[in-house]
Amino acid sequence: REEFGEERVFNTPLSENGIAGMAIGYASAGGTAIGEIQFGDYIFPAFDQIVNEMAKFRFRSGNQWNCGGVTLRAPCGAVGHGGLYHSQSPEAYLAHTPGLVVVMPRGPRCAKGLLLSSIRSKDPVVFLEPKILYRSAVEEVPDAEYEIPLGKAEILREGTDVTIVGWGAQLRTLQTAADRAAKEGVSCEVIDLRTILPWDSDAIVRSVRKTGKLIVSHEAPITCGFGAEVVATLQRECFFHLEAP
Repeated sequence: REEFGEERVFNTPLSENGIAGMAIGYASAGGTAIGEIQFGDYIFPAFDQIVNEMAKFRFRSGNQWNCGGVTLRAPCGAVGHGGLYHSQSPEAYLAHTPGLVVVMPRGPRCAKGLLLSSIRSKDPVVFLEPKILYRSAVEEVPDAEYEIPLGKAEILREGTDVTIVGWGAQLRTLQTAADRAAKEGVSCEVIDLRTILPWDSDAIVRSVRKTGKLIVSHEAPITCGFGAEVVATLQRECFFHLEAP
């Protein structure tokens, strides 16, 4: 605010619907808007703007106009003491909406590159930030600008026995599990999706065809969680490569 002024950086009332609507309107006029939803749990009041306006703006006009300059940031996930209204992971709701890009970084270095790519993207982005990482993740982050491509998964550890897929803060748990498995002689390939929509199915398919086994782990509820989409796709694409259903 001190650098760019009150007209570009300002507080709003706690109205998630208004924050999203204002960002969409500004972007539809050609601007770049970064809106912050204070907690991902409270993104639901803005769903009408996100799902029916932000995601469909380009399609409903036949590509005559768009609001691709919108990035909505929202902390998500549990920290252990947040209770029911400060612990939810809404990525599966958002991933059900064509027209959105949904991103979730696993740490600071990844977050900077993905956030810059999101802001510069020509598509509207919901950028989910696992809040537990704010105080627990420590990494060296370059001062220089860099981008991490959206829609591309990253192999964090190569392996031959089993493919393990996750996103966001869950990667910390999965890498710890892979370390323990290695001591038991199990070679795990750990993959971070990074972008949930569109997700890099090709990268997961290549890995599973090599390992023959797949584990998907996420923090959100199991029922209709995004992991079910990953599992269903891999069951279809790798049926004859899987060693067990």
